[in-house]
Amino acid sequence: MLTIHGVTRSRASRIIWLCHEIGLPFRQIPVIQAYRLPDPMAADAPLNTRSSAFLRLSPAGAIPVIEDDGLRLSESMACTLYLARKYGQPFGPADAAEDALMMQWSFYAAATIETDALTLLFLHAPGRTPSANEAAAVEVAAERLIRPLSVVEDHLTTQGNMVGRRFTVADINMAEVLRYAQGYRPLLDRFPAIRAWLEDCQSRPAFRKMWEARLAEPE
Repeated sequence: MLTIHGVTRSRASRIIWLCHEIGLPFRQIPVIQAYRLPDPMAADAPLNTRSSAFLRLSPAGAIPVIEDDGLRLSESMACTLYLARKYGQPFGPADAAEDALMMQWSFYAAATIETDALTLLFLHAPGRTPSANEAAAVEVAAERLIRPLSVVEDHLTTQGNMVGRRFTVADINMAEVLRYAQGYRPLLDRFPAIRAWLEDCQSRPAFRKMWEARLAEPE
């Protein structure tokens, strides 16, 4: 059985969402991020990304990690793309061209959008009052996101989904990155196609199942 190492309040959410879409059973071992713990090296600390047991599995000390049929794999989008290819029709690629496009949009999300989207998530969280420097960083991040989000907006306006005019792993990978910026309405309100597509993605039963499990975990 597929094993996923990592709590759902992490990029493991992408893998778990895909597994629910496919109907792929998995075992989850909840490894928590060390930075979320007061003392990750304490004797009674839960299994975390600095625990020696986890570092033997992942020398990089980063979640998620999956194990499947003897393969050990890290990097969440590598994991989702692998699982979609192996198990995931119609969520995976139908041919080499779709495979390339799914990688293209996944890498675009990770390389061009994710860093600034995370800035919006962390510094513009609900109930949080950012400092002047943080507010400035939010404005810079939002401005930088206009160009890549315009590319995604134009694509969704004509295609409806990221690849193949159907919901695939590429939608999961992009949606989970854009979710980080979703709460910053001054930016997302400029992109109605993205906003509608995100709402459709997040209304899917597989997303809701993942999200309920995520909310049930400690913050």
